[in-house]
Amino acid sequence: MNRCAIEVMKDIKDIVLAYGQSDEYSFVIPKSSNLYSRRSSKICSTVVSLFASNYVMHWTEYFGETKLQYAPCFDSRVVCYPNDKIMRDYLCWRQADCHINNLFNTTFWALVLQGNMSEDEAEKRLRGTFSKDKNEILYSQFGINYNDLAAVYKKGSTIIRKKTEVTSISPNNGEEVKRMKLVPTAVYEDIIGQAFWDEHPELLK
Repeated sequence: MNRCAIEVMKDIKDIVLAYGQSDEYSFVIPKSSNLYSRRSSKICSTVVSLFASNYVMHWTEYFGETKLQYAPCFDSRVVCYPNDKIMRDYLCWRQADCHINNLFNTTFWALVLQGNMSEDEAEKRLRGTFSKDKNEILYSQFGINYNDLAAVYKKGSTIIRKKTEVTSISPNNGEEVKRMKLVPTAVYEDIIGQAFWDEHPELLK
């Protein structure tokens, strides 16, 4: 899924950031952009069709001989946020939601796969519990420290354009040429706090 989002950002240069978890991705286009004359229907249809086509195009790179069982499709919508703060609040909510969902799912499947509970029993066991309760279940029953899990699962994926050294072959003399280029790259960082935005002030220009 990250690959699809990265390819979308490679194609549509106006996108400055993408955030994704599970099969839900958000793409941020700055207020200064005049992409497709800011026609929401054009932006919406182009982004989602690029995402879906890249899902098919790169499938075998990740799943080999395993065939797609049916054609993938994704829904999409365009939202115009009135200011940077509200846009950030939305992204922060998405990352907080990622943590909540992942903590539940991690605990749920630990109870099912390691605790020999049925899915119904696991759901009932977790009903009404708080984050601290789930952390306690994971650690005391299964020896799992939630904080040790990979950040991609707890924080989701933020895709930004990072300065990266890229090597290409010169068409003139066939020699290698190295240059710095802004390449869409997935990072797994806290975007709720201020530090991320201070480090990347270009995202809000």
